[in-house]
Amino acid sequence: MPKSEIEEFAKLLVREVRDTAIRSSDVCLRPDVTHAIAKRWRESARRGRLEPIATVLIPDVVDQTIFQLLRAIDDGSLKLSFTDSQGRTVDLSEEGLGELGGWYSGEWHGKFTKERFIDDFADLR
Repeated sequence: MPKSEIEEFAKLLVREVRDTAIRSSDVCLRPDVTHAIAKRWRESARRGRLEPIATVLIPDVVDQTIFQLLRAIDDGSLKLSFTDSQGRTVDLSEEGLGELGGWYSGEWHGKFTKERFIDDFADLR
C-alpha cells in the first residue's frame, strides 16, 4: 500500500487533472459551444467516419489533459518540483509563474511535439 503522501498525490491527480479534463472535454460536445476544439469535433463528426474523428479527438484530449495538469500546478492545487538533467531542482508552481498552462498551449506543444497537433493560435501569429 502506498504512503499517505502518494495517495494524496493520486487523489489530486485524478480529481484536478483527469476529472477536470473529462469535464472540459464534455463541454466541447455541447452544440452551443463555439470553442475551436468543439467546432473541430463537430466538423469531423459530420464526415461520418471514426478515423477522422479520432485523429482530431485524440490530440485534443491529450492536450486538454496536459493543460489541466499544468493548470493544477499553476494554481497551486498540485505542488510539484522538477529536477533537470543537470541535477537542478525547481518548484514548478513558483518557477512557472502561474503560466505553465499558457506556455504549453501557446508554444510548447507545437515546439516540442513529434506527433500531430493543431495550432489554435496560428491566426494570431
